[in-house]
Amino acid sequence: MKLHNYFRSSASFRVRIALELKGLAYDYIPVHIVKGEHRKEPYTALSADSLVPLLEIEGKTLSQSMAIIEYLDEMHPAPALLPADALGRAKVRALAQSIACEIHPLNNLRVLKYLVHDLKVEEAAKNEWYRHWCREGLEAFERQLAALPASTYCYGNTPTLADCCLVPQIFNAERFNVDLAGLPRTQAAHDACMALPAFQKAQPSACPDSQA
Repeated sequence: MKLHNYFRSSASFRVRIALELKGLAYDYIPVHIVKGEHRKEPYTALSADSLVPLLEIEGKTLSQSMAIIEYLDEMHPAPALLPADALGRAKVRALAQSIACEIHPLNNLRVLKYLVHDLKVEEAAKNEWYRHWCREGLEAFERQLAALPASTYCYGNTPTLADCCLVPQIFNAERFNVDLAGLPRTQAAHDACMALPAFQKAQPSACPDSQA
């Protein structure tokens, strides 16, 4: 199993967490998206959308972090990253998608680069864009958590798909100095995750390309 990814990519980070939680070994293949390696051969021959992450398994390729994680969960059910009941699965997917589909698309690297290089937005304004949309999204995430029963992680007392999405988002929020005050359930879930070896091993600073 090979994971093509970039150490700071939130989507790649999600998949690394899932692989570590499940104890699955994989070959780490760095793709430097800041240098544009994802838009050049040989990577474009593998990835139709020229994005990371990309998982190679027995000659087959899978893209999109959420699809990859659900595939891993189906093929390697323990520990489960989605609840056993339909309602629980829907709740966890909603939490995960609040980050992956609402916060992340507005603030990923290609959007930020477009703001600066094509629209000529100043660096300070770009960072304010990031902080605004990230904070607004995390406030919505916090409201969803507040409507759920008390739990150690985002949903229940074991990490789920939602936690795989939350931790990378908080990592990037801290990089951009997003105000994280007043998000008690969100911060508690994040802190509980970061006490686990799987989340620590998946951190960008632990990746071989983090020093490149």
